[in-house]
Amino acid sequence: MVLRLALLGMGAVGRGIIQAALEKDLGLIITAVADSRSGCIDPNGLNLPELLDRKDKTGMCGDTGISAETIVKTAPYDILVEMTPTDARSGEPATSYIRDALQRGSHVVTSNKGPVALHYHELASLAKKNHLQFRFEATVAGAIPILQTLIHNLGGNEILSLYGVLNGTCNYILTRMAEEGLTYKQALDEARTLGYAEADPTYDVKGIDAAIKLVILANTVWKKNICLDDVDVTGIDLLTEEALRLAEQQDATIRLIGEIIPGDNIYRLCPRIIPKDHPLVVQGSLNAIIVRTDLAGDLLFVGKGAGSRETASAVIGDILSIRDIHAGGN
Repeated sequence: MVLRLALLGMGAVGRGIIQAALEKDLGLIITAVADSRSGCIDPNGLNLPELLDRKDKTGMCGDTGISAETIVKTAPYDILVEMTPTDARSGEPATSYIRDALQRGSHVVTSNKGPVALHYHELASLAKKNHLQFRFEATVAGAIPILQTLIHNLGGNEILSLYGVLNGTCNYILTRMAEEGLTYKQALDEARTLGYAEADPTYDVKGIDAAIKLVILANTVWKKNICLDDVDVTGIDLLTEEALRLAEQQDATIRLIGEIIPGDNIYRLCPRIIPKDHPLVVQGSLNAIIVRTDLAGDLLFVGKGAGSRETASAVIGDILSIRDIHAGGN
């Protein structure tokens, strides 16, 4: 079965999906794409090499008269793939795009944390009412299929707690400070140069990004109804080299650890001193998560938490899951 996709967002993840569609026979046709300034629509499928070339040369994917809203409301597609920048406080305009797509009878896959953190219950209910899929694996831990595993693959288990490294930018900075003795500013500048940190790294270094992921996990896995303000958050922006040196003297290091203990209503994120041989002491931009269950025991997940191909992998996994449901007639 061939599925038609409309992509909103042509940043690193959007390009990763387009490249995968070119490289692999996934049974997907991309009929519409929008970036922040333009859009293009072709019911028969866009010419993807031409699309990428045009974006590289002009900075735009298409016509300035075609917006993301135009595509959501009028383009032909089976799945809306929503990948616009996250707004942690309002979730807009992405939430409206997702709502409109579900209301017109299309499935939705998103990598956008804002709508899921703020409006998960509403959007999931709307999808269920319309017999549609609303999927968002890429919102937490990049290429690690943590949501699929916790929501679908651990049936019968009570998930008692979760804790781990959920932000690759912060992990990279802490790794470089500990291993090379870099100052916080030096490590941050290096992370920017390598593309791990944005020009404005506030969401990452103050812990907001990782805290949003805790909200998504709590609300989707444990069906809580918490918001960002319910998470006790301390970032790494005030961490000193002296603190890392003190940890080193204890044969330990520091990592930014997020934690959920639902039975005690604990949702927190803070730098913690942990032994160097602890499984959560991963290097560079990796993420690592430990899940504690009553039947399966402790489960460790490690993988790349960011990157165009890695995040695209999670998005494509959701798309193909929807394809398989269609193929099965469900």
